[in-house]
Amino acid sequence: MAGTGVFADILDGDAFKYYSDGEWKKSSSGKSVAIVNPTTRKTQYKVQACTQEEVNKVMEIAKTAQKSWAKTPLWKRAELLHKAAAILKEHKAPIAEALVKEIAKPAKDAVTEVVRSGDLISYCAEEGVRILGEGKFLVSDSFPGNERTKYCLTSKIPLGVVLAIPPFNYPVNLAVSKIAPALIAGNSLVLKPPTQGAVSCLHMVHCFHLAGFPKGLISCVTGKGSEIGDFLTMHPGVNCISFTGGDTGIAISKKAGMIPLQMELGGKDACIVLEDADLDLVAANIIKGGFSYSGQRCTAVKVVLVMESVADALVEKVKARVAKLTVGPPEDDSDITPVVSESSANFIEGLVKDAKEKGATFCQPYRREGNLIWPLLLDHVRPDMRIAWEEPFGPVLPVIRISSVEEGIHHCNASNFGLQGCVFTRDINKAILIGDAMETGTVQINSAPARGPDHFPFQGIKDSGIGSQGITNSINMMTKIKSTVINLPAPTYTMG
Repeated sequence: MAGTGVFADILDGDAFKYYSDGEWKKSSSGKSVAIVNPTTRKTQYKVQACTQEEVNKVMEIAKTAQKSWAKTPLWKRAELLHKAAAILKEHKAPIAEALVKEIAKPAKDAVTEVVRSGDLISYCAEEGVRILGEGKFLVSDSFPGNERTKYCLTSKIPLGVVLAIPPFNYPVNLAVSKIAPALIAGNSLVLKPPTQGAVSCLHMVHCFHLAGFPKGLISCVTGKGSEIGDFLTMHPGVNCISFTGGDTGIAISKKAGMIPLQMELGGKDACIVLEDADLDLVAANIIKGGFSYSGQRCTAVKVVLVMESVADALVEKVKARVAKLTVGPPEDDSDITPVVSESSANFIEGLVKDAKEKGATFCQPYRREGNLIWPLLLDHVRPDMRIAWEEPFGPVLPVIRISSVEEGIHHCNASNFGLQGCVFTRDINKAILIGDAMETGTVQINSAPARGPDHFPFQGIKDSGIGSQGITNSINMMTKIKSTVINLPAPTYTMG
């Protein structure tokens, strides 16, 4: 059970504590923030409403702890990360339970997220030892006009304090995807979890605590974004921000100042289906890509652009698969579970109503109970409908029929998003040509969009983000180059 056993220290009464200076603490505000269970729509958990003064203290401690951590041998950092990964996987059950109750993630997927997160931490430890254990040696006479009078040694050094802000849909996995690279690189880490997902994050942080990381190196502050959100992202003690979420990231990028930013801000991932595509493969990937975790994924298929000649056949195949999706509570491992909040459900419903008013074909009747929305395929969607462009983050998928490949590419590229896209065809030459023309950070050929495996580069363009994620890219992004130049009194050549 969440908050019991080895996790008893993180709970005080009915409210979970925040983590600072190696201890679990109650906020001096005396206030808490409620976490509503998406399924019951009742308060499930409470977390501390931290104050700005407590944030200041966390930043001060993090800065001090980082100085010592930077002197910790690389093998020792990796050893502690491996230990944290093992503890996390050992205690996957209570963490998965929290994911089920606070974000309505199906039970089996919740367990998978925790295990995947442990694997990510271990891989990051190994990759960090390889990347950070190497440097470069340059000599001056490789550039015209110079003799060999200078030796340049370059290495990677930590940035300082990294602020990590994960989203609700993968609060554990996307938190550790920021925490592990930051720590192996020698940084300290301040985590601001999402409200929905905060309890899962607090349990995950306790696993790092149990692993024996130095006091103050990792902090986790909870509270209302309106009170500590801007205060955190604009704090002078922050040396790097890694954020995954929505439009808030654009605002953060404008306020953060001259520090490295790593951001993934959503997408409208297009699926282009050509006439020669394997339609059974396409239908299976549309279901997986468009409806897993009720469509609440940045890399979900969010619009299908299918050639008119095969559209009828594809829609029928997808309809048949939609009919087999189970709908219900996450505890039952339902395929479709309640979306995260009532406001999210209302937004999705607004897109559906707009599509209905403008003449979209409903392949299933629209049905909603509370936050639970039944899967819905919308055919004959046109570009003047909101659903053609806006990200529903729910189990509603539009189909736009196209008469040419160029039309599909144009629709994909006209979006303000550019995270991922996919192309289905048996012709690899066409696939490469179309993929190169799509303005997205990643193109999947004959598969639905996906963030993983976690060591693959993951990035968006346009409003979908800044920088690139993936274990290797994150480690590199959370370091900076330090050069040491040795100046020689006279030119010197090896064996010369």
